Amino acid sequence: MVDASDNPIGPDFSLAAPTVEFGNPEICLYSLPNPRPGQLLNLTWASFGHGLERLIQQIKNVGRRVDVDACFGINEAGLVMATFLASAQFGRCPIGYLRCNKSRDFITLDRSSMYPDLPEAPTIVLCDFEVKHADVVGFITGEIRQRYPGAEIYFAVFGAMTKERNLEVASFDDLTGAGIMRAAAFKAVFIAATMSPPGIEPPLELR
Repeated sequence: MVDASDNPIGPDFSLAAPTVEFGNPEICLYSLPNPRPGQLLNLTWASFGHGLERLIQQIKNVGRRVDVDACFGINEAGLVMATFLASAQFGRCPIGYLRCNKSRDFITLDRSSMYPDLPEAPTIVLCDFEVKHADVVGFITGEIRQRYPGAEIYFAVFGAMTKERNLEVASFDDLTGAGIMRAAAFKAVFIAATMSPPGIEPPLELR
């Protein structure tokens, strides 16, 4: 195993993910094995940065230049991701913030969410820290498309949960959130790492 300062990471592997027309579907990601099964895996800043670098690498290798009008972050961890990607990859494009209030039966967006002024039919990168079972991204993409008609949305997520114990999955559909991500009709999907239940925790317990 390769060490990303404190958090062990698994080997790189390739996965065919939804992508742009005539784009490169192969993304290179890695697994995040949990040395304490049944407990959240707390990420270090070094591991967090490693995942962001992996997302940038995937974006650069999608097969065409990705120019975007804004990066949106879901909750605080997604906002940190969006800020880094906007600065490092997208020429300091505008940043949006989507704060979710979740209850047992529904999701709402908090009034503190921020929506930048964007051109018609904008291209947006939506950033989330993890994808499990809940259809948060489906709800969010619906809200974005309602506010920005004709928007094209790319999805960048740090961790995607797998259905089985083997984290080096052979198919995109081996991820618990595969159906959710396909239904959202993203322009392309970028994933830094796979993870096992109950999931991962960002540095400083960002939410």
